[in-house]
Amino acid sequence: MAELISFTVPTESDKTVLVWELSAGPTAEALRHSVSAVFSRFGLLHSVRVFPNAAVARPGFYAVVKFYCATDARRAQKACDRKPLFQTSPVKVCLSTRHKAVHHQALALNSSRCQELANYYFGFNGWSKRIIKLQELPDLGNEELVVPALRKPSTKFFCAVEVVLPRYGCRSPGVGLAGEPVDGLEDGQLSFVMKRKTAQKLAIQRALSDAFQKLSIVVLESGKTAVEYRPSEETIDARSKEELQDLIQVSCISRNQPSQVEEEYLSDFSLEEEEFKMEQDE
Repeated sequence: MAELISFTVPTESDKTVLVWELSAGPTAEALRHSVSAVFSRFGLLHSVRVFPNAAVARPGFYAVVKFYCATDARRAQKACDRKPLFQTSPVKVCLSTRHKAVHHQALALNSSRCQELANYYFGFNGWSKRIIKLQELPDLGNEELVVPALRKPSTKFFCAVEVVLPRYGCRSPGVGLAGEPVDGLEDGQLSFVMKRKTAQKLAIQRALSDAFQKLSIVVLESGKTAVEYRPSEETIDARSKEELQDLIQVSCISRNQPSQVEEEYLSDFSLEEEEFKMEQDE
């Protein structure tokens, strides 16, 4: 069997592990770090949340752990259930059994989460990103052409990027738009420059996330991984349209990559470095 992992927030029940009967002594934050340390040994985690028990129950906490891979979640449940782990008393670990009555559209991972997932399965040197275009857009004054929320003066940027997976022979394009309001700035030119840089970085982040949405990771039963690329109909790429038609690229390599966790910050991208690379490409 093979499992498909997309660059979206995991919501499936078989990827969610519940941990019960956590001790009441430590703080919720300390427990979150302990739970993360234990369960991250089984695979990459999307999130770990710790909550106090209900008032009618005995003092203590429980945790909700979300994996990207259902196979990792099952292994963690079997290995950790009825074990003390990081406390003196054993904990109960089970897979979530909740069922959704309504299927909601998957929420795309932000650029930082996408890079974390790519680093884990493809390796830190197994993929790269390239800015194809980063352009400032005119601030249109015609209200009929502007979204109501953006009618105030603002600085806007369009970005097109490409995620490259050399070992898989795969390239995935993505685009992003971002704007920052610039009306009423107290510090004048300095504030405008900061707003402009923020809009640039947000556009790059959104384009990168969009590029990853066209990729899926295939985890094979043998422990190897493959990548599948499915371009959307509206895909805009630097290459010809013929190259995008019916493009599905799948390759395999051994899976043996470490986990690394980071949060989403604007400083994820060094704009000066990206602009230099873009100039070199031109």
